[in-house]
Amino acid sequence: MSQRAVRVGSPATLDTLLSVIADDPGKPGPGQIRVRLQASSLNFHDFAVVNGMLPTEVGRIPMSDGAGIVEAVGVGVSAFKTGDMVVSTFFPEWLDGAPPGTAFTGVPGDGIDGYAREVVVTPDHWFTRVPCGYSPAEAATLTCAGLTAWRALFVDDAIRPGSTVLIQGSGGVSVFALQFAKAAGARVIATSSSNEKLEKLKALGADDLINYKETSSWGAKALELTGGAGVDCVVEIGGSGTLDQSMMAARVGGHVALIGVLAGFAGPVQTALLMAKNLRVQGLTVGSRSQQLAMIAGIERTGIRPVISDHFPLENLADAFRHQIANKHFGKIVVDI
Repeated sequence: MSQRAVRVGSPATLDTLLSVIADDPGKPGPGQIRVRLQASSLNFHDFAVVNGMLPTEVGRIPMSDGAGIVEAVGVGVSAFKTGDMVVSTFFPEWLDGAPPGTAFTGVPGDGIDGYAREVVVTPDHWFTRVPCGYSPAEAATLTCAGLTAWRALFVDDAIRPGSTVLIQGSGGVSVFALQFAKAAGARVIATSSSNEKLEKLKALGADDLINYKETSSWGAKALELTGGAGVDCVVEIGGSGTLDQSMMAARVGGHVALIGVLAGFAGPVQTALLMAKNLRVQGLTVGSRSQQLAMIAGIERTGIRPVISDHFPLENLADAFRHQIANKHFGKIVVDI
């Protein structure tokens, strides 16, 4: 038996991504499940892998997110049964507690083969249930982007009614952060370079809008919008290129959740501002299995649905990434398998 898959080429670029026929993994062993994958979704991390920014083995099957149907269960599996819909976890062995010290060595699509394929056989704890009523495409958006936003707001911080959150742009993490923050009763300030996308963010509940191309000192503008108090939490996806503005926007004792590197991997930081405001700048990479289950419970209580901008078939994965890096999407891009 065989299955369709996509593998990273040599050198790793979008042009060398290969659609291939791979071996079928067969029946699940003890403690394992066989999952028929139906959807994945794009993250910047995935692009960094397929484009060679994050080195991986030639022939690696990319994509960290995967959702589908359990086709069979091995001996000893009680958490799932045949027919259950499941979604992958980003760190398969980070079940609870503090983050593991193994970095990305076990992340699907990076350290090991990922979900750009039709079937996987894995330990049962590599997956969780999905929110009730979610489609495979919706579920596939949760593994990385959804959980990253959840952890930034509710695990590493304590956003509550009346809090103020600043989000950057309109990608998957930012849109989830907007939805989660509004569901918690927070005020949201949204930034983007596109007035059209700002209007879409407003329609999702954003309270204040800043076009950072028109207002280059957007950190000071956010401070002004809060009457000089500053925001409680900044969901920072830019990295070194935007961190100073985020610190300017934050309140004294505020939290900057450092998630991405879209505007730079390294650069100077205003340490005096960091100290003067007694800020907590915390890096984070997704979250644990228990945090994913808490997020799913929260989603079911609030009725939040992911915002999916575009769908691409598995064979057109390279085109999906080209669409992503052209910044044409709003929310998540899904790959249908």
